Amino acid sequence: MTRAFLIVMDSVGIGGAPDAARFFNDGEPDTGANTVGHIATECAAGRAEAGRSGPLKVPHLDALGLGAAVTLASGLCPPGLGAPPRGLWGAASEVSKGKDTPSGHWELAGVPVPWDWHYFPQVENSFPPDLVDFVAAQAGTAGILGNCHAPGTAIIERLGEEHMRSGWPICYTSADSVFQIAAHEETFGLARLLQLCRDIAPRLHAMKVGRVIARPFVGRPGNFVRTPNRRDFAIEPPAPTLLDWAYDAGRTTHAIGKIGDIFSHRGISALHKGKNDADLMDHLQRLAGEAEEGSLTFANFVEFDSLYGHRRDVSGYARALEWFDAQAGRFLARLRPGDLAIFTADHGNDPSWHGTDHTRERVPVLGHGVGLRSVGQVAYSDVGASVAAHLGLRAAGPGHSFLQEQD
Repeated sequence: MTRAFLIVMDSVGIGGAPDAARFFNDGEPDTGANTVGHIATECAAGRAEAGRSGPLKVPHLDALGLGAAVTLASGLCPPGLGAPPRGLWGAASEVSKGKDTPSGHWELAGVPVPWDWHYFPQVENSFPPDLVDFVAAQAGTAGILGNCHAPGTAIIERLGEEHMRSGWPICYTSADSVFQIAAHEETFGLARLLQLCRDIAPRLHAMKVGRVIARPFVGRPGNFVRTPNRRDFAIEPPAPTLLDWAYDAGRTTHAIGKIGDIFSHRGISALHKGKNDADLMDHLQRLAGEAEEGSLTFANFVEFDSLYGHRRDVSGYARALEWFDAQAGRFLARLRPGDLAIFTADHGNDPSWHGTDHTRERVPVLGHGVGLRSVGQVAYSDVGASVAAHLGLRAAGPGHSFLQEQD
């Protein structure tokens, strides 16, 4: 019996989504967005020198086929990448009608989203009055602050002092199907914030809003800092996912990072959390040695997206990719014969793009442990079907294994 590791590099897209023209950032379509390709281009041009220097250096991921996957997806041959692949490689396209975290992860786990998400498109006064009144009543306050589209760090800087004075929660959204609440851990209370999000989540989920997100912070005016105690209250997947297939078959399933929240803690044997991606990587490295035979380890590394993509920080994103690549080399060296590891992503977040939202892109599919070959253009749901095939599980979703030649 063998093991499987499915590793999501949050927002590490590779361009070329066939329907990118239907998705927008700051009123402009996502056509042409290419997270990895544009980062590599900026690095090669000497325009990503903060904390690093020179061309993008990701030799382990490139050896698996990252550069080849970018070229396959978008036609762009990224500078500094494109080594002859030594793994299984391809590019995956999404069919769900969103460029968000739940849609991407669920579909990778075999279950495309069958509904249209509810969004709050108005940039100001984003939420309907009855929802504002409901949230305020649940918070025990006379109102809310924010009620708009905003980056998380910016709205805390703008409204944090007023929040501490009034006690009103800061509520905001984005182009994603989310309702986010920021509150001070000390003056508002972390437990109170989490309970508020828990209490309002059923109503938001009934509206088909994908996630209610608690965004706690600490500090004083002029020096507010978000804490690692974020919590996502996500709507449940519409059908059993890869995690359920494995768990129901008696396999041990390990969830690293926010996988537990994304899947509403369904089909999970053990949850491994941390303050940052470095902590999560420690869990992955440990599980490479300790995970049980026949087990599934499903990991999400979020900081590409949260710290660098949304903030349009090309240098920071490049540093994160280079750090992750070095760690990936250590991880691959620890795997056992017969193990499968797949590196992929849930959507894009091109830090060179206009706006601050996710970008609609294809994502890489980079496999270790199943030989050398291109699988070409595949579907997100094919990833879950392939992991299931490797573990000898019955897949219930629409995907097809691209490991057929090895099965």
